[in-house]
Amino acid sequence: MQPKKILIIEDNEDLAQLLALHLRDLQHNVDLCFDGDSGLLKANTIEYDLVVMDLMLPGCDGLSICRAIRTKPVYTPILMLTAKDSELDRVLGLETGADDYVTKPFSISELLARIKAIFRRTDALQLSEKNEQFQVIKHGLLIICPDKHTVTVDKQDIELTAREFDLLLFFSRYPGRVFSRRELLDKVWGYGHDGYEHTVNSHINRLRVKIEADPKRPLYIQTIWGVGYKFLEE
Repeated sequence: MQPKKILIIEDNEDLAQLLALHLRDLQHNVDLCFDGDSGLLKANTIEYDLVVMDLMLPGCDGLSICRAIRTKPVYTPILMLTAKDSELDRVLGLETGADDYVTKPFSISELLARIKAIFRRTDALQLSEKNEQFQVIKHGLLIICPDKHTVTVDKQDIELTAREFDLLLFFSRYPGRVFSRRELLDKVWGYGHDGYEHTVNSHINRLRVKIEADPKRPLYIQTIWGVGYKFLEE
């Protein structure tokens, strides 16, 4: 396992230092914060491979930090530390986006095992996504080669701009799923500001002209009125 960058947010300084010691022994890089406000600042400014945090913190609480982390475009695993009798907090933590939780008091070996399990899952997911980047995608007569950055329709080469290709590739990986214009801006363009929805419309219109047999009756990129767009469902 490659060294990871981990943030620990825990107001019990002795516990935080002990956990950091064990994680550093495993060659991980560890940052410590002892209150919610400084923890939130760190989580917002630095990209971590894992955040381990207590729910009950001075300043900003763990649930608020979890919600803030889940608004970021890059997914960061979260392991929550909760009191033994706080079942409601554990449920809220999982619903807010925590990946796992450990109840206090706990053994360091149990906590390290949970952390290793999270890293195994995330590493496996990243490997799967990396492999997916090079898989040829076929939908009817449409063929997309991600590694070669090429598109053909009925064996005819289609010239696309870089953004048109990214948009088509994103759509093709989620057949049947409906995306709003704001979601497409966020996922493909990397931003989702109001007033930019026309950018999505114009790119989709140009894509249809290039890949559809009849752009007025699109087969691949379909409009779901009042919602957004979806790609052809097999």
